[in-house]
Amino acid sequence: MDRRKKGTKHHLLTDANGTPLAASVTAANRHDVTQLLPLVDAVPPISGQIGRPRQRPDDLYADRAYDSQPHRDELRHRGIEPHLAKRREVNGSGLGVYRYVAEQTQALIHQFKRLRTRYDISADIHEAFLDIACCILCWRRLT
Repeated sequence: MDRRKKGTKHHLLTDANGTPLAASVTAANRHDVTQLLPLVDAVPPISGQIGRPRQRPDDLYADRAYDSQPHRDELRHRGIEPHLAKRREVNGSGLGVYRYVAEQTQALIHQFKRLRTRYDISADIHEAFLDIACCILCWRRLT
């Protein structure tokens, strides 16, 4: 791990249509796998149907950075089927078809100049702008 690497990473969890459900900001020198379970826990309850509101997805697709056997086991324990690309294997697993939705949403978020290049010193302000960008994307999908 390169501890001197400057910048931030935006971690994003979307639904199958690309609507952002949870987002977080970490330092660029942090491993991605550390944010997998906090993102899943950050998904708010989905209301609208009769009965107990859903809080967890059925399936989770992620790239190689989130591959970890303990995290796979924890996701299965929570009732989520993990579809994580395995490290040290050739490309072409077919998961890119499903992950494209999240990559597209990530690209839409980075169209906001303030998120593409970080000008804010405080992480709270940068995370607030990330939340605002997610709200704007949700609003655009609804209209």
